[in-house]
Amino acid sequence: MSKNLYIAAAETEAGKSMVVLGMMDFLSRHITKIGFFRPIVGSKDTMDSHIRLISEHFNLSFDYEEMYGLTKDEMLVLVQGNEPDAIQSSILNKYKQLEAKCEFVLVEGSDFRGHLANYAFDFNLRVANNLGCPILSIVSGYNKSVSEIADSIQIMKSVMASEKCVQLGSIVNRAKEKDLEAIHNILPKYFSEEDVHFVIPELPVLQTLTMRQIADSMGASRVYGSDESLNYDVSNFKVSAMTLERVLEHVEDGTLMITPGDRIDVLAGLFMTLVSTNFPKIAGVLLTGDFNPSRQLQYLMNGLKTLPISVLKVTSDTYTTAMNLSEIRPLLLPENENRLATALGHFEEYVNVESLANTISIESAQITTPLMFEYELFNRARSKRKHIVLPEGLDERILKAASILLSRNVVDLTLLGNEEEILKKAASLRVNIEGIHIIDPYDNDLIGEYAAEYYKQRKHKGVTKEAAHDIMHDVSYLGTMMVHKGHADGMVSGAAHTTLHTIRPSFEFVKTKPGVSIVSSSFFMCLEDRVLVYGDCAVNPNPNSEQLADIAISSADTALMFGIDPRIAMLSYSTGQSGKGMDVEKVREATKIVRERRPELMVEGPIQYDAAIDASVASAKMPDSKVAGKATIFIFPDLNTGNNTYKAVQRSANAVAIGPVLQGLNKPVNDLSRGCLVKDIVNTVVITAIQAQEDSK
Repeated sequence: MSKNLYIAAAETEAGKSMVVLGMMDFLSRHITKIGFFRPIVGSKDTMDSHIRLISEHFNLSFDYEEMYGLTKDEMLVLVQGNEPDAIQSSILNKYKQLEAKCEFVLVEGSDFRGHLANYAFDFNLRVANNLGCPILSIVSGYNKSVSEIADSIQIMKSVMASEKCVQLGSIVNRAKEKDLEAIHNILPKYFSEEDVHFVIPELPVLQTLTMRQIADSMGASRVYGSDESLNYDVSNFKVSAMTLERVLEHVEDGTLMITPGDRIDVLAGLFMTLVSTNFPKIAGVLLTGDFNPSRQLQYLMNGLKTLPISVLKVTSDTYTTAMNLSEIRPLLLPENENRLATALGHFEEYVNVESLANTISIESAQITTPLMFEYELFNRARSKRKHIVLPEGLDERILKAASILLSRNVVDLTLLGNEEEILKKAASLRVNIEGIHIIDPYDNDLIGEYAAEYYKQRKHKGVTKEAAHDIMHDVSYLGTMMVHKGHADGMVSGAAHTTLHTIRPSFEFVKTKPGVSIVSSSFFMCLEDRVLVYGDCAVNPNPNSEQLADIAISSADTALMFGIDPRIAMLSYSTGQSGKGMDVEKVREATKIVRERRPELMVEGPIQYDAAIDASVASAKMPDSKVAGKATIFIFPDLNTGNNTYKAVQRSANAVAIGPVLQGLNKPVNDLSRGCLVKDIVNTVVITAIQAQEDSK
């Protein structure tokens, strides 16, 4: 058992970054103080790309110099001074300084190029032994036959045996899809039953460059385009130095077009392909040569609305530029959320991390970080996939979130909207939604059935058959009816619609659960070391005592659903029996109702926020309370207080706010803020799926 792990590639082109990302993702969900370390990096001035990926994606709090042993220049000085032992001792000293601050350290082996490449694995094995790390080794299956992979495994096992390494497991990565079964069949020959081993097939998209990688690697300047367009995948590149008419014949999806910087005609024509519906969408343009954009060209670009493209510029000639491009190796970068989601989804599909973790000493953390909470959400949603409908199929954020959810294999999705328009929008955003079902509100086989059901539910309110048919073209009504009829398990909307527009259909025919008087909302407030529930911060402006009690009980049920022990604080501006007035009495009465209706719940009120959350304040104001100082659920007396408080905590405490989660409905329907981020949508869909799982029990 060890509190560290060393990941080393036995050869080049092994796709180690994806494995490191996947293992770090798993470990960070279970361990609070986790460190990341590399023995050798290229430079102390330019952050190592692997350290940057892990540090930024997982919000590590360490300085760059704490996360590596030596730079290549420092290593060279020691080699020239004939001090090989000093190399290992220097790495060990730096590692121990980091280890002292961590509960677990993940070490990624260093990579050597050129004539030193053959010694990289041996070097990493010696470092791993000195650091006391078990090894997860990676064998490349890229462009190899099954017999060649077998030879590589045999060589790897021999080298590791000679170094007397402790092996945690092995992964054959980037194998041919058609050879997976054959590779699995040969592994028992080289590994015992106790050895953990996996095979991961090649995923071509992970081997493509992005516009950002090209810009960074070539030191290119950006003369046009948004930061988002730098994340576009580049499937190939073509030199475009011919006439515009000939250039247009070679336009393909994902192509980087390389053209001399003085060819305004070619650039203008390529811009037009982005506007035209008749052309594929290129990834970007790279201008070559020592030409600064002319005044006319700059004037043209500045006058355009932001098109989905980046135009980069280098000073090298076209031939040299093309040769330099061919030398760039693909990287995983923290800015590209879709690429990272794809990599993690691929890793999780083929690697049972739990079996690896059984051989690592992982103690259950006593606290819950936002990453841990989100990981549990994904795990639970994935365990029993549910079908979620997203009515706002043309919203850019919805499409990006859908692509991430698809990559992580979390839920099944349906988008509402015109299929042709959605597919074109997705193509322009360069997001993959292949496999997601699309329903056109104006052209589907469900309208008749849905209109009849709506008429049945609402005819007592004066709704006619014709009106029922018309209203089913509204995406909120159509999506909600899908949930009501069981054709979807839940709905998430609100990125482009008001809260009322999103939830009104639910009030009309989904209705509330038995014993629940109102629909309310709660937020999961993910602080640095715990998750709290805030309610109601989004729906009910000024609930009375009965409604406030209902909100508290619904919030407790929500907390239980997501593994949070409910201790309810009914908030007011006074604590205990000291306060007087209508507002305090409302909270006092609500607390009494909660105790009568659900005597098993721990509830305290009225209580001030500081007494509810701070143990030292609680010991002075309510020393005998089981809730004071330990509350997990905070029920606000009105919407004004709740909404402002959750936003204040979110900003000032750097908390992750997940929600609002609607509670009390017969079927899960959740609302988004119109200012929501892609991550907010992903989390809300996952929560909706878990609500659907609970409803189906």
